[in-house]
Amino acid sequence: MRIINRSGSAWTLKAIVVLNIFLFCFQHAAAEESVCQLFSASGTASEEVRQIVDEIVTTGDNKNMPFVILDKKQAKIYSFQKDGQLLAEAPALLGIAIGDKYIPGTGQKKLSEIRIEERTTPAGRFHGRLGYDSHGEEVLWVDFDMAIAIHPVVTSNPKEHRLERLESPKPQDHRISFGCINVPRRYYITHISPLFKGTGGIVYVLPENSPVNQLLQTSKFSESTNS
Repeated sequence: MRIINRSGSAWTLKAIVVLNIFLFCFQHAAAEESVCQLFSASGTASEEVRQIVDEIVTTGDNKNMPFVILDKKQAKIYSFQKDGQLLAEAPALLGIAIGDKYIPGTGQKKLSEIRIEERTTPAGRFHGRLGYDSHGEEVLWVDFDMAIAIHPVVTSNPKEHRLERLESPKPQDHRISFGCINVPRRYYITHISPLFKGTGGIVYVLPENSPVNQLLQTSKFSESTNS
């Protein structure tokens, strides 16, 4: 009778899986982006993110739709299937101005007319839907009227060093946009665009100036109706 070392076989299988993931990431990651990574929501996400995920799953707040959570304090974004399973996480660029409120009328201004203090990424609960920007590029509209969207990182102005900012471990380096949420291109293509096809999903933007539990308890999350 042949004796099988199950423990050794299990570790060999795990090693093969990890190696395959590493090779996939190495072969497919864009040169300027390091998005592919092994991660654990419980190990890398903040306490606020874990708290809001528990609340969403427990109450069914996402209405059986996929959802993303933006942690502005840590400048990170997380994608989840409708059952709350974490799909991926990535760094994100945010509005240069710290604040959770949208300044009325900002979304209707030209970019050159938006003052620094108006360039916030508003906190809230939004019904995100795929659409197109003024250049015909696909984006995930967080709120169409506010002109706030999630889209691949913009690199048209080299002086802003947006790719370098994405790589920075310092959250303050990620404050550069007019309010939109910039994410690595591969992350958008893989974990945003296909996830929000059809009916869209829910986008949770966590506040940076007030506790998440207070925001939930006082029902300050507002669901937008985008077109």
